[in-house]
Parts: sequence; C-alpha cells; structure tokens
Amino acid sequence: MQPVGIVLVSHSAELASGLRALLDQLGVQPGSVIAAGGTADGRIGTSYDAIAAAVKDANQGRGVVVLPDLGSSVITTRAVLDDHAQADVVLVDAPFVEGAVAAAVTAAGGADLAAVTTAAQEARHVAKF
Repeated sequence: MQPVGIVLVSHSAELASGLRALLDQLGVQPGSVIAAGGTADGRIGTSYDAIAAAVKDANQGRGVVVLPDLGSSVITTRAVLDDHAQADVVLVDAPFVEGAVAAAVTAAGGADLAAVTTAAQEARHVAKF
C-alpha cells in the first residue's frame, strides 16, 4: 500500500532536497516525499509550477500533506491548491523539519491522511530538551 504523500515547499531547493534526503535516511518509501524548493531558474523563492507538479507526483491515492517553510511558500501553495482543489491534499501549519519528520514516520507506518496531518501539527509542541 502506498503511503500518504508529503510535499516539502521551501524557498531553497537545497533545504527542501536536504530535508527529503534526511527523510529518505529514516526509511520513507522512495517517491513518497517530493521536494519543491526554489525557482525554476535556481534562485531563492517558490515556484507555482514546481509545487503543482510535486503535489501531483506525491498523490498516489492516499492523499498529500503539504508542508511549507515560511512566507511566500504558504501564499504560493495556497494559490496552487485554490486553482487545483482536491479534498485529499492538505496544507499543514507545522514546523518544517519536525513536522516533516513526524509526518513521514507516521505515513511510513501506514497511517491515513488525518493521522499524518495531526502528527505534523503536533510536532510544534514537542520539546527539544
């Protein structure tokens, strides 16, 4: 069974790719986490087209959690989701790294979209020390 997909939206391609690499090392299913970072020409920023493609690629039938880093990544993601509304794609307000780890581990365990969303959101309340 395919896990819930996760899309990492960042202003930085390196940040999104690096976080995806971390999640890969934690054992997520290949292709279940898609990075959408930076602009089409390699600059800092977000790309409407990259986000739309990432959501499409991540959705393997169990839904998608989209985690933005900050600012315009939220605005651009909202525009994509408004234009391509899908009931099984959720924009989640969660810490980027901690939320992604919690979501990915939960998804890898076979949880549904609601549980993966909740795991990402609850990461905000986990103390580091």
